[in-house]
Amino acid sequence: MVNWAQMYDCRFDTDRVPKLLEQLERESDAEAWKELGYRLVLEYDLVSPASFAALPRLVRLAAGNADARRLAGEIMERAAGQHGCDELLAGCADAIVQFRGLLDRHLQSRPADYLAAFRALLAVEEEYHWAAVLSDFTDDFYVLDCPHCAVTVTIAIDNYGRYSAIRDWDLGDVDRRDLRPAPAEELSGVGRWMHEITARDEESALANGILHLFGKAECPNCESVFNIADEYTAANRPVLRWPTEHHHAREGQHCRRTRNVALAVNGHVVRF
Repeated sequence: MVNWAQMYDCRFDTDRVPKLLEQLERESDAEAWKELGYRLVLEYDLVSPASFAALPRLVRLAAGNADARRLAGEIMERAAGQHGCDELLAGCADAIVQFRGLLDRHLQSRPADYLAAFRALLAVEEEYHWAAVLSDFTDDFYVLDCPHCAVTVTIAIDNYGRYSAIRDWDLGDVDRRDLRPAPAEELSGVGRWMHEITARDEESALANGILHLFGKAECPNCESVFNIADEYTAANRPVLRWPTEHHHAREGQHCRRTRNVALAVNGHVVRF
């Protein structure tokens, strides 16, 4: 039983979220969803105790309601932040497992909100750094430091090219080098899982972009070659603070993981 008197929302109130949930469990209402959204997720990475207290009820609504599914996904995408609610999040373990199955089924229906649902699934799988930045590869730029010479390298995966470059303030991306996409059969781990999900669902643009994201880039400065995803992950993956245990379907089998989790994402994606 949730003690809502202790569950402050992002507006520092304790009474509105339970009332809004009760209202929305009776009947969906656009204005109520809007208010619930800004009470549970306040810009960027800000969530509150009420966010995690509400999560199981949002998941129960999510099967038949796009607003509930979206809001539950936004909360999960911020679960690795410095919110001080780790115990509340741990108490949502069963709901998170249910949400995972719901999202996977939803993705297979090829919905209009595919990218948002896929990002939510990434967050459920604790791949928070990819959930935070993955887009549709139409205009995406990732900024990395070369692991060999430490120069800042821009990685472009978009409709205008797929390359590594040095970004110049006046000249733009100079000294471009074509990316080397990974062959699908050589992918492993989360890259293989992400590609298999998007390929299964016939999301060809996402699947192809993932091959480039998990492929290799050449540094324009020192000409060394490095794995893009490995370097981005090393710089940006949150270290989880809480013990978690749930099923993951990767590489054709279920595996149970327990990980110690801390650290908010400290890298960034630049989009123009």
